[in-house]
Amino acid sequence: MIRYAANLSLLYPDRPFLERFAAARRSGFSAVEFMFPYAAGLDAVEEALTDHQLQLILFNLPAGRWEDGERGIAILPDRRSEFREGVAEAIRYATRLQCSRINCLAGILPGDLSADEAWATLADNTAYAADRLAEHGIRLMVEAVNSLDIPGFFLNTPTRVEKLLDQIQRPNAYIQYDVYHTQRMQGELIGTFKRLASRIGHVQIADNPGRHEPGTGEIHYDHVLQAFEELGYEGFVGLEYIPAADTDAGLRWLPREKR
Repeated sequence: MIRYAANLSLLYPDRPFLERFAAARRSGFSAVEFMFPYAAGLDAVEEALTDHQLQLILFNLPAGRWEDGERGIAILPDRRSEFREGVAEAIRYATRLQCSRINCLAGILPGDLSADEAWATLADNTAYAADRLAEHGIRLMVEAVNSLDIPGFFLNTPTRVEKLLDQIQRPNAYIQYDVYHTQRMQGELIGTFKRLASRIGHVQIADNPGRHEPGTGEIHYDHVLQAFEELGYEGFVGLEYIPAADTDAGLRWLPREKR
């Protein structure tokens, strides 16, 4: 059975990050995910998880200067050392927080970098990350992000992630299948999932357009999520969407017993 995790980077936007853990528990969740724990600090995040008896499902590797528009550094040849330092920092957090999945954002292709060099750097960095994470029993996720919302994002379809995983050949490297990003780029949500099912290690959802909760847009989530279950997916689904209004009001689509 699919299990659901509250994404604390997007849900409960009216509360400071560390207060969102309590809000998720009050909403009935037992599992959470978020983009980055680093600014809040390891001790504070660990305390919030423990105090509210929450399981951490996933977070991202450090992704560069986010406030300046960077969305990952894994493709940048001159940032290899920074990337590898970020892998070590993520492992430090994951081992303390008992998190078994870490996601890698590839980044935006700069105008002065060739696609071939970016690809070679990405393959080298993700192989390195997967190897280091494997030493701690952690899976590496690699996510496709649509290039309509983030122009120039280097891995913009699941097929490109599949190609990368074929190249690096690491058994603990998986696709993070984001339904919203896939719908924006290509559609074919169920067919694509079926083809890649054995390689998908995590799922995230939001409706389109607007990236709000299921039921606000064009994606027939009852049908899509049922199909994922029938195809054998038993992992978590992260609710990585922007609430259209109040978070709890927007959760009416998901029965409390499924959270």
